[in-house]
Amino acid sequence: MNSQMVLTLGQEALLMMLMVSSPILGAALVVGLLVSLFQAITQINEATLAFVPKLIAAIAVLAIAGPWMLTMLVEYIRRTMEAIPGAVA
Repeated sequence: MNSQMVLTLGQEALLMMLMVSSPILGAALVVGLLVSLFQAITQINEATLAFVPKLIAAIAVLAIAGPWMLTMLVEYIRRTMEAIPGAVA
């Protein structure tokens, strides 16, 4: 296993992490922005008002995009495991 292979595996792992986590983080970001805007407009300063909608949005996105995320992770692990014999030899 040479340094180029290690760098490629690391780059693919980081890209996979970004692809899998971006739907949940994006939904939480949008919902958080909307709740913060609502709190600023109405001057309601309640901590649970910011937390609960983000949690619900994250669970909803996980339920919707979960199968895609799992497929992406399984394919990445499969490709990585198939590359092990070539890396050892």
